[in-house]
Amino acid sequence: QVQLVESGGGLVQAGGSLRLSCAASGRTFNTYHMGWFRQAPGKEREFVAAIRWSAGSTLYADSVKGRFTISRDNAKNTVYLQMNSLKPEDTAVYYCAHRSGTPIATMSKSQAYDYWGQGTQVTVSS
Repeated sequence: QVQLVESGGGLVQAGGSLRLSCAASGRTFNTYHMGWFRQAPGKEREFVAAIRWSAGSTLYADSVKGRFTISRDNAKNTVYLQMNSLKPEDTAVYYCAHRSGTPIATMSKSQAYDYWGQGTQVTVSS
């Protein structure tokens, strides 16, 4: 089992920044990748960003490329999402996700993850 605890959400004005954190605990010895997804009211959950744990390679949704940065601290088993130049359309509940072992899908797909956090609300006002 892997437990994920997210933090850092909140209310920010358009153009502002927030940094989300997600700390993983439990059976984290074989973390393959971690990612962030988000879900706005009335919309499906969508991919935001992901990072391969060992190599550090990253992947971003087009909608956040150039504004968001995903990073990780292997020693702390923590993944971060630095969000800059926030827009009202970034408003959503943001979920951290974790994969143990070889995935069955590319890391932009929700099927590529087997553990999820409880979510943290990000609200961007115009």
